[in-house]
Amino acid sequence: MSALAKPSVKPARNQFSSGPCAKRPGWTLDALKNALVGRSHRAKPAKARIKQVLDKTRAILGVPADYKIAIVPASDTGAVEMMLWHCLGARPVDMLAWESFGEGWVTDVVKQLKLKDARVLKADYGKLPNLKEVNFDNDVVFTWNGTTSGVRVPNGDWIPADRKGLTICDATSAVFAMEMPWDKLDIVTYSWQKVLGGEAQHGMLIISPRTIERLESYTPPWPMPKIFRLTKGGKFDPAPFEGDTINTVSMLCVEDAVDGLNWAEGVGGLKGLIARSEANLKVIADFVAKNDWIAFLAEKPETRSCTSICLTLPKAGSAEQQGEVAKKMASLLEAEGVAVDIGAYRDAPAGLRIWGGATVDTADLEKLMPWLTWAYGEAKP
Repeated sequence: MSALAKPSVKPARNQFSSGPCAKRPGWTLDALKNALVGRSHRAKPAKARIKQVLDKTRAILGVPADYKIAIVPASDTGAVEMMLWHCLGARPVDMLAWESFGEGWVTDVVKQLKLKDARVLKADYGKLPNLKEVNFDNDVVFTWNGTTSGVRVPNGDWIPADRKGLTICDATSAVFAMEMPWDKLDIVTYSWQKVLGGEAQHGMLIISPRTIERLESYTPPWPMPKIFRLTKGGKFDPAPFEGDTINTVSMLCVEDAVDGLNWAEGVGGLKGLIARSEANLKVIADFVAKNDWIAFLAEKPETRSCTSICLTLPKAGSAEQQGEVAKKMASLLEAEGVAVDIGAYRDAPAGLRIWGGATVDTADLEKLMPWLTWAYGEAKP
C-alpha cells in the first residue's frame, strides 16, 4: 500500500479520452436545440448549416481561398482512404509510419491497393522516421501527429515548396491544436471527434489546387465506391465542397460541429486553441520533469504531442509489469471518478495516454497530476 494520502481535489471534468474527446467546456444537449432534424440535408436551410461548417472551418484554420473543404463519410478514416484510392498510383509513393494509424495506411496501400512503387519509412513508437530520406518526387502519406504514440512532426520545414508529388496528411489529432503549413500540404483530413470534441462518423477533407489537377489528370485502375467519388466524367465535382454532401449527414452532428466552431472563435480562434493545448502539455511536462517514475514516450521534446500525450512508466519493471501497473492506475482513477479512458492504445507500448486538446481545461490537468502519483503508489509492485 502507498504511504501517500489520497488527493482531496478532483478534476471538474474527468474526460481525458483521446477520441472521442471531451466536449467543449460548458457543453450540454441544449447546444443541439436548433438542429435541423427531420429535414432533408439537401434542403436550403440544411445546406446553409453545412456551408456554415465549411466557412467557419476555413476562417478559423486560415485555409487558403483556392483550397476546397468538404464533409465526407466515415470519419477521418473515410477521408484518408477516399484520397488514397483517388490519387495514388500516378507516381511512386513514400509511406511514413511511426504508430498504428500510419501503419494502417501502409496496409491500405501495400496490401489493398497493392501498389508496386510504395516505399515504407518506419520508426518505432516514440520516434520519427528520418524525414530527410523522404523523396518528394513521389507522393507522400503521413500523419502529422501520431495519435497512439504522442509523436508529432515538429513543423513543415522538411517539405519542399517545389515538390512534384502530393502530400497527403492525416491530421486528425493535430488540426485545431497545431499549426498547419497549408502551402506544404495538398490533402489534409481530420474528424470532428478529436480536437473540437465533436460527434463521430463524419470526416473533413481539405484539398489543394494541385490535388484537383491530379483528380482530373489521373484515373485509377480500380473501381471507385460511390462514397469516394469526387469526379464526374473525368472532371472535378465541386458539389461536395459546396455543401452538397456525397451521402446523408447527421444534422445533429452538423449542429454540434457549428457549436464547437463557435466556441473556438470565442476562445481566440486558432491561436487560442493552440495556446490551450500547449498549456496542457506544459502541465504534464512540468510534472514529468519532477518525477522519474514517469516519462514521455516521445523521445525528443520538439516531437511531443500537445494533444495525445503518451507516457511510460520506466521504473515499474518489465514491459509486462509496466502494462499491469498502467492498467491498475487507469482502473483506480476511473473508480475514483478522477479520469476515464487514459490507458495506452492497444497496439502501443504500455503506459498512459492523456488527451491535452483544447477542450480540456488546464485546471483539470493540474488537479489530475497528484492523482497520478497516488495511483502509481497504489499500483506499483
